[in-house]
Amino acid sequence: MRVLVTGASGFVGGHLLAALRLAGHDPIAAGGPRDGAPFVPLDILAPEAVRAVVDAAAPDAIVHLAGQAFVPQSLADPLGTFAINATGTVHLLEAVRAVRERGGSAPRVLIVSSAEVYGRHAPERMPLDEAAPLRPGNPYAASKAAAEACALAWSRAYGLDVLVARPFNHIGPGQDARFVVASFAAQLAAIAAGGPRLMHVGNLDAQRDFLDVRDVAAAYAALIANGRSGEVYNICSGRPVAIREVLRQLITIARVPVEIRDDPERLRPSDLPILSGDAGKLRAATGWEPRYALDASLRDAYAAVRA
Repeated sequence: MRVLVTGASGFVGGHLLAALRLAGHDPIAAGGPRDGAPFVPLDILAPEAVRAVVDAAAPDAIVHLAGQAFVPQSLADPLGTFAINATGTVHLLEAVRAVRERGGSAPRVLIVSSAEVYGRHAPERMPLDEAAPLRPGNPYAASKAAAEACALAWSRAYGLDVLVARPFNHIGPGQDARFVVASFAAQLAAIAAGGPRLMHVGNLDAQRDFLDVRDVAAAYAALIANGRSGEVYNICSGRPVAIREVLRQLITIARVPVEIRDDPERLRPSDLPILSGDAGKLRAATGWEPRYALDASLRDAYAAVRA
């Protein structure tokens, strides 16, 4: 299949392009040059530009990664986040609908959402399946819930071939240092290079369902081939891990002495104490299984920063 990837210059984009090629697809990168794939510029906020990209690429499928993914930025700029994540998704859906209305073959569209849409649930409710109520607790989560709602509404109203992925926390080489594991890795790499031994941290008691970005990319590739239209799929490991344990493993990997200091700027009132998911629906539909253990993901993430 010819697969258009929006937001291809982001953290997940390069890994997805590699996963698509491995699966025998022909990827087209939109949004930024990446990893040798054909590249087309894309402004997701400009509907005519989005339509032009979809028309020129003439893809069989689209994986929509483009978005604003940092929760603190959404708290600072909720309108901008909503415009990119929700309205931008509508721009893409409308571009696909226009293809169909002209009598063309409309591509399948995988909308990448986020497990943040689930919000706060009791620990005994974990792991969450796709039927769990959505309780977005920040503007980022709300924008993703809105994008999901639009995607599924366009599927029902216009008959578009659309499905939704809800990835949980994913980590690995190339992640922005604003995110927790990448931040730890960057701080430890700076210490290993001779910097001050002080590490600034946020809430270490929170538990998250971590998955390697390469496993997430493989899940996206599997979904565009075998997922069911109009359905939502969790992408996760099913095993919550405390941030404190992730930090402990990274310190062991880095082999440097550190002093840990709480940073109030890294604490968020809306932070969830625990979030983990059930990927049984994804496994049943595609046969997908994660290949990377947490320690391997952490080692690769740290090695990438050190390099």
